[in-house]
Amino acid sequence: MEKKSKEEDIENKGKNRVENKNKNKDKNNKKNNKKKKKHIGLRIFLIILLILIICGAVFAVKVVQNGGGMQGVLKTSLGHDNDTVNKLEKLYCLILGQSENLTDTIMLASYDPKTQEAALLSIPRDTFIGNDVNYASTLDKINAVYQNGAENTLKEVRELTGINVQYYLKVDTEALKVLVDEIGGVYFDVPIDMHYTDKRQNLYIDLKAGYQLLDGDKAEQVVRFRHNSDGTTYPYEYGGEDLGRMKTQRAFLTALIEQCLGKMDINTILSFLDIMEKYVETNLDFDAIKDYVPYVIDFKIDDLKTATLPGESGQAPNGLWFYFPAEEEAEQTINELFYGAKLEDENGTDTNTIEGNTVDSNSTSNENIIDESEITVEVLNGSGDTNNLSEVVKRLEAEGFTVAQTGNTSITSNTTIIDRDNTPESSLEKIKEIAGIENVSTGDASATSKVTIIIGTDYVM
Repeated sequence: MEKKSKEEDIENKGKNRVENKNKNKDKNNKKNNKKKKKHIGLRIFLIILLILIICGAVFAVKVVQNGGGMQGVLKTSLGHDNDTVNKLEKLYCLILGQSENLTDTIMLASYDPKTQEAALLSIPRDTFIGNDVNYASTLDKINAVYQNGAENTLKEVRELTGINVQYYLKVDTEALKVLVDEIGGVYFDVPIDMHYTDKRQNLYIDLKAGYQLLDGDKAEQVVRFRHNSDGTTYPYEYGGEDLGRMKTQRAFLTALIEQCLGKMDINTILSFLDIMEKYVETNLDFDAIKDYVPYVIDFKIDDLKTATLPGESGQAPNGLWFYFPAEEEAEQTINELFYGAKLEDENGTDTNTIEGNTVDSNSTSNENIIDESEITVEVLNGSGDTNNLSEVVKRLEAEGFTVAQTGNTSITSNTTIIDRDNTPESSLEKIKEIAGIENVSTGDASATSKVTIIIGTDYVM
């Protein structure tokens, strides 16, 4: 019995040793498995981190190639390259401001991302669109067409201007107020004292003339003002009641655009989109316009041209008042405003009749001795390489030219020279040599420069 017990003890001890050995083996296996899992997890993390670093580096390089800054980020995020802008068509849009089911504000707007030019044409709300003035009614005014839908207004504007505008954007005055408050107000030079009360419309206008910061409420007062409660209105030389209001609206919109662009960042863009969704009615397809966004933020307000559709007010035989477009002048203004056409008068002189100003762009002084320092040049860098900008400026100044302004613009493949003031041929030849190109295009007059050079990626130092 005692012998059997000893054998059992020996057997149990053997089993225990085996079990302990197996347990130790299991523990070691688990530790090894944990180490392997840690190593695998670390490798996966490092691989992901490396991929992110590579992607970030590639993105950063593309941002720089796309001009850097906010524009570069947006262009890269949308998958743009240097040639994308050349594929974008000029964008036309009708801007409508509604009041009591009538569109009292009608503006045809255009934007060309390739040339960074934009235009605004105000169309008087009483513009006659009927077939026979002898049987005219209030429904023959263009502002009444909107009652049957914005598409009908688009149709009339297409017939009136000859421009195939497809998009409209109806802005509620509440949208204007919210937008102005969103950017902290707009600095604007109110042209005259404005005092008007209309309890029926809940409209109370009380503004003093002069440069001031307008909040959303005051901005609405400015764009809606037509005349004071005592009947006085804008002075005749400013444009009178309706034409004066349109002129003020264009001036305010110009100031609003300029100050919006100056505060543009991702958060601002998102805020604008939110405001549009809440307050703006439009047939614009975001997929159709998103590609324009990176270029709009680089727009310079000096490149915005504005005008009113030429014509005059008059009475129909039944006593109703209308605004009758002057066909030839209207065609001339539209060509100049939207197509940059240079029209000639009877003497063969190029003229610019926008806003009633005739500017003689020919000069008989070309044969005089040229002082190159009087030739002011604007240099815009569209190559993405700051060294190119420095080189062109240095060479211009070495030749005696005055570099009045420099800056960056959208990346472009072709270097361009724009003659804005009938620059003497001898001076243009020097500028062409500096830019390394043969052709010169003509452009609108500028208050700051006689010649503009846009440096493209093809520029060779």
